[in-house]
Amino acid sequence: MRLVKPSPKVMSSHLSRQAIVYVRQSTLAQVRENTESTTRQYGLTAIAAELGWLAEQIVVIDADLGMSGRFGSERDGFRDIVARICMGEVGAVFGLEVSRFGRSNADLTRLMELARLTDTLLIDADGVYDLGNVNDRLLLGLKGQMSEIELHFLMGRLHGAKLAAAQRGELRHPLPVGLVYDADGDVVKDPDEQIQGAVTDLFAEFHRGGSALAVMRAFDAAGRLFPQRTWGGAWAGNLKWGKLTHARVLQALKNPAYAGAYTFGRSTERRRVQPDGTVRSSRRKRAREDWTVTIQDHHEGYISWQEYLDIEVKLAANNTQRGARPAREGTALCQGIISCGVCGGRVGTRYDRGDARATYTCQVKDSIRTPQCRTVVATTVDAAVSALFLDTITEQHITIALAASDEVTDRRVRTHRAAELAVQRARYEADRAERAFTNVEPENRLVARSLESRWEAKLAQLADAEAALATAHATSAPAPQRNALQALAADLPRLWDSPTTSHRDRKRLLRSLIADITLLPATDDDSVRIGVRWHTGATDELTALRHGPGRTPAGALELVRRYGATHTSEQLAERLNAAGLLTGKGKPFTAAGVARVRDAYKIWAPRTVAIQDGEISVKHAAAQLGIPADAIYNWLIKGQVPARRAPGGRWCIPWDPATQQIYRQKVARSFRLTPKNPSRS
Repeated sequence: MRLVKPSPKVMSSHLSRQAIVYVRQSTLAQVRENTESTTRQYGLTAIAAELGWLAEQIVVIDADLGMSGRFGSERDGFRDIVARICMGEVGAVFGLEVSRFGRSNADLTRLMELARLTDTLLIDADGVYDLGNVNDRLLLGLKGQMSEIELHFLMGRLHGAKLAAAQRGELRHPLPVGLVYDADGDVVKDPDEQIQGAVTDLFAEFHRGGSALAVMRAFDAAGRLFPQRTWGGAWAGNLKWGKLTHARVLQALKNPAYAGAYTFGRSTERRRVQPDGTVRSSRRKRAREDWTVTIQDHHEGYISWQEYLDIEVKLAANNTQRGARPAREGTALCQGIISCGVCGGRVGTRYDRGDARATYTCQVKDSIRTPQCRTVVATTVDAAVSALFLDTITEQHITIALAASDEVTDRRVRTHRAAELAVQRARYEADRAERAFTNVEPENRLVARSLESRWEAKLAQLADAEAALATAHATSAPAPQRNALQALAADLPRLWDSPTTSHRDRKRLLRSLIADITLLPATDDDSVRIGVRWHTGATDELTALRHGPGRTPAGALELVRRYGATHTSEQLAERLNAAGLLTGKGKPFTAAGVARVRDAYKIWAPRTVAIQDGEISVKHAAAQLGIPADAIYNWLIKGQVPARRAPGGRWCIPWDPATQQIYRQKVARSFRLTPKNPSRS
């Protein structure tokens, strides 16, 4: 841009203020490739000097290089210009095309209005615009509208071309790891067998575990890594191996490219106006039925389209934030599918002392909870529901057991194959490093040392891979015997109670037939009514006796009540154990346990133990010494003073002169006890 002579519109009032040169490119690619445009924009400083501005008055603002001009509020440089104009510090703003200061006509109109109010000139290659002049304002306004319309037409043509190519399945976009473009531009599986094996195992582990977290844990337990290809920047296209994370598992499971499908328009851009007036853009995923283009069987995938849909359903069933209740690892079999039949709320599971004891309890708020809402030991409900399930299930469990056998065998083969491929890759890298070191000239010591270090590193990686393969062979469990599984599957109760059957597998079996379970109101506190609704719509009602920790069986409680007034706790414990009765925890009775039962049900122990001649009770001794009885009880428990324990648990103290001397010495040595009116009787 060259002005032949100074413009009469540039006055001394403008020259006394700053001249701003605004430098902007829409994308970083333009900054790298269209260097001539950037050079021309920086050259505007010379034009400002020719028009009369001093060098120290010329300010270059290039903070928006690589920023789109669609929204001025998102550009720091543009906001800086507006702020300086409002403060009256700017005499002129220079640019190659003033109408392209912003692709939004609203931004340009705002800038023009502020320039008019502060007498600021806008200067580009076409001339000098004085916004106080109606003709200049009209001309620049028309140019701004034309620039915005031009952008609309350009975007329309570009998007139309992209859409046409996408509808043919020819629009190229970055592919997930495991898929690459061949020489003809077609999508094919990555020829690297190790990468193929990692992706295949990811989907196999999901089919086995049923959740993304299970896949991550399986890879982590085996010490396996997962490939990832970088996009953009200097490292674009390079492959690296890293730890498999939960987010990467979900990203792979939700990508339809692995199902052989070509898609376009899976997300859309959303814009929101912030309270400060700035516009923020974000990407939102669309529902599958709203995708712009979906071409099934476009290329060879790792899974089928139906498997992709099944994975989508499983992931939705695992999403607890949307109300799903997937099977967990805990011992409570009905966890997540049980509800309260009184208030209609969800019944949660509380674990005490780890997994040793689980309890179902209504989890509604206290303001809604009713006295009829139940809290039941989980084993009470689980035992009744399991018995009903085992009586109802058909011979289909044989097929399930055999399928599990095949899956275990297949998983073992895949794990060993992955370790073998890792050894092959490490051996290839080591051989390659050895060849590079051998071919280097011995005189070139700097290169030789570097290549030797690289070779040693590759040899160390090879040793680690071989050790991992040896560990995999040594620690793998023996392959399951198909005949043995057939014999085990023929008896479902044995398979159900087998220690190798996990709690999650039992829960999945239950949920395959049972839709939900309800704790119904019950008038008897010693029993619980259970409603079972099957997936077919049929319902069953069960009644189970409540048992578990803290609940004494009725037979044992009746015996304690019958003999409690005439027998001590030790005698009752012997009688209960002789009768073959157990506690609520399934353990033999002890004197302490019987004492807790007495306390809970208010069954008093006999008070017929007589104090022998020469003996007194603890309370009598405390009165003799003038101290609290608790102090004597403390001494007796610690064995610091002589006394006799009667069969009923009562303490009897031989009150002879020697014993009295011991007790009085204890009182005298204690700095806490102050005798008050001791009795001399």
